[in-house]
Amino acid sequence: MGGFPDRAVWEHVLALAGGPRVLVDRTASPQAADPVELAGELTDLRFFPWPPAGLRELALGSDVILVCGGNTANMLAVWRRHGFDRILREAWEAGVVLAGWSAGMICWFEAGVTDSFGPQLEGMRDGLGFLPGSACPHYDGEELRRPVYTGLVANGFPAGIALDDGAAAHYAGDELVEVLAAAPDARGYHVGPDGEVPLPVRLL
Repeated sequence: MGGFPDRAVWEHVLALAGGPRVLVDRTASPQAADPVELAGELTDLRFFPWPPAGLRELALGSDVILVCGGNTANMLAVWRRHGFDRILREAWEAGVVLAGWSAGMICWFEAGVTDSFGPQLEGMRDGLGFLPGSACPHYDGEELRRPVYTGLVANGFPAGIALDDGAAAHYAGDELVEVLAAAPDARGYHVGPDGEVPLPVRLL
């Protein structure tokens, strides 16, 4: 998801999952204190001061693992230190729906555009690699996202997908099924060395 999930997008995620149990991972934004208010049976996951007991069972027992936005690089480092990256792959292969916005969007790809290292945007090639190529959220929501991403890809960064804040991409395995939108003007794009190409969008 390019931005925080709209109600219609989130209902689509729960329908895909077929169950209400949602594990909400805040590792990218551990300072966030407010609850994520979405439908479902939400369980908060934090790695501070240490990972919860039964982390693997908690993940594999969920219908959805929802990853919040924030600092992607820090999140990936914490996950890898505690082996959660391997647990996430096991959950994915077992059919748990993996979802997220911003950092929780780009983490599944090989590469992405991030502000993890400061207010400037940079390309990062350190994603989990469940999905091929790169990703860029907030394509219409932040002024620099489009020019930075298209410039990176034009200069050798992996091609990939960009999503506006009101759009979401549904993958089955590592294949793109469709781009969904919660608003008529929300779009998704394939971004390659020659520029961007709008993808077909289904309005929810």
